Amino acid sequence: MTRENPLASTDEVPERKPALTLVSHHLCPYVQRAAIALAEKGVAFDRVHVDLAAKPDWFLAISPLGKVPLLIERQDDNTDSVLFESAVICEYLEETQAGARLHPADPLTRARHRGWIEFGSSILADLWGLETAREAGGYETKRAALIEKFVRVEAEFGGGPFFGGNDFSLVDAVFAPIFRYFDVFEAIGMPTLFRGLPKVGRWRAALADRPSVIQAVDRDYPERLRKFLADHDAHLLQLAA
Repeated sequence: MTRENPLASTDEVPERKPALTLVSHHLCPYVQRAAIALAEKGVAFDRVHVDLAAKPDWFLAISPLGKVPLLIERQDDNTDSVLFESAVICEYLEETQAGARLHPADPLTRARHRGWIEFGSSILADLWGLETAREAGGYETKRAALIEKFVRVEAEFGGGPFFGGNDFSLVDAVFAPIFRYFDVFEAIGMPTLFRGLPKVGRWRAALADRPSVIQAVDRDYPERLRKFLADHDAHLLQLAA
């Protein structure tokens, strides 16, 4: 989608210098995927956060689904090309930006990686149910579902340190925001899901140390996530009592 620059005349967002702007939300794991990919590629970009509870008009005008992330690329004629959906954005970056390759060269391996990216999205769906569950029953159901999925990941994971071996990939960019949730959940008092899953545990630790992963969120991410849990009356918070 190409349109007149929607940010050129608004005071709600800063003036953009890099050609790329990532429209974000502080907690969104899908945004983090794109931010990690951009950082791994070494691409300069601006970042604009929106309040999804009070979406500004300029955002609604360019986001067909009303969701983040969006990637806005400023063109030479001062129009903007807008991409939505994290998978599309990451694939576009892989195809158009220099720097580290984030997909395997082998077509079959690349297809398998894309499958595990979708598997990561299914984990995020269960994570949403876990963090918004208000009763013990719903919480335990989602916790069991997550354990089952991570057992599958453990069986698939190779020698590491990353999903595809020594090279960081888009699968890693997808799973890093997933593991970040559990840093906060375990600090609250949630028992770890990764006991008996040594390969997943090592992968989690390797991703936590990656600069692109660290920089994908603001420093106040844990406090924001705790507030989200409190606002949703999450059963998770009862574990801290």
